[in-house]
Order: sequence, then structure tokens, then C-alpha cells
Amino acid sequence: MKKIFSAFLLLTFVLIFSQEKKPMFWNDIQEFKALDQKTPPPKNAILLVGSSSFTKWKNVSEYFPGKTIINRGFGGSRLTDLNYYAHDLLNPYQPKQIIVYCGENDFADDANLKSDVVVDRFKIFYTKIREKFPHIEVDFISIKYSPSREKLWPQMKEANKKIAKFMKKEKNADYIDITKTMNDANGNVRKDLFVEDMLHITPEGYRLWTEVMNPYMK
Repeated sequence: MKKIFSAFLLLTFVLIFSQEKKPMFWNDIQEFKALDQKTPPPKNAILLVGSSSFTKWKNVSEYFPGKTIINRGFGGSRLTDLNYYAHDLLNPYQPKQIIVYCGENDFADDANLKSDVVVDRFKIFYTKIREKFPHIEVDFISIKYSPSREKLWPQMKEANKKIAKFMKKEKNADYIDITKTMNDANGNVRKDLFVEDMLHITPEGYRLWTEVMNPYMK
């Protein structure tokens, strides 16, 4: 009986230890792999990569009729996570365009994080994209100003400004600014475009994003 109990404890320890050793968002990436194995991803699609603003846009294809879209937004991912999983997020696909929404969670993860750090993280990911896809269109959607993260807006605004400047200098690249469309006539963030958590956006918010994104979609 003691041997059985000891074996059970050992198995439990191994299971817990193996789970602890898995990096953050590992399960999300495995789900993407399973999806791609079940249904091979189409070529020449528009690949969305980033955090939960993409993750929760589950019906994104309905907003862009006639466009083939692969949505690979995951969890509360940061640009550090995009860099960590860059191989898994880029190598399985042959897109004609990549659109990135990420960076908001980097600041949420560390309220003292400098904007330059986030900009550099994005530049690293952009370089990884270019190593794999030298000539396709790559776009970055501006970090949105979620009411629940108002204290972080100054760093976010600075990061947006610097990323916009960087993207404008790059070939086949653009900065998609969704800031104005999420503001009211007085230039204030429209809280009605956010769900109860004041972080994620409503269908109307996504509709407004669509209006801004459409001219950039290949």
C-alpha cells in the first residue's frame, strides 16, 4: 500500500512539475498547431498576430467579407511572447499580409516600463517577420487606450508615436491608427465601445476598427 501511495505521489509531482515547466501561453500555441493540422492554413491570407483584442474577435472574417483571414491572437500576450513564439506564429503560414496588435499587455505587466523597451520589442518581432517574409505587407495597429489602463496611457502614447515613425520609414509597412475612431467629438475615449471590464471592445468597437483597417487590407 505504501508503494502504491508513493508511486501516486511521484506521478502527481511529475505532472505538476511538467505543467510548471511549460512556458506561458504554451497551450494556446498547441491549439494553433492542432487547428493547422486539422485544416491546413490557406496561402495568401491575412495573418492577424497579437493579444486578446484579436483573440476575442472570433468572427473577424464576417467583418471583412471576401478576405481570407487567419486569426492567431492569443491570451493576454505581450510582445515578448510574440518574440518567444515567433517561429510557431510565422513558419506554418504563407500570408500576403501580417497585421499586429500587441504591446498593451507589456505595459500592464510592468507599470514602470519605458516606451522605448516596448518599441524595441516590436522592432525585434518586425525583424523576425522580415527574415521570414521580406516583401509582404506588415502593419501595426495602434495600442488602444483602454479606460481600465488610463494610468498607462502616457507610455502607450509615446510607444505609438515611435512605432508610427518607425513603420512609416519601412517599405511595405504601415501604422494603422485606431485612436481617433475610438474617441468622441471632444477627443475623449468612448467608454461605450468597451465591455464591462473597460479593457476589451464591443462589436461596435470592432466595426469602427474595420472601417479604419479596410483601406489597408490587401
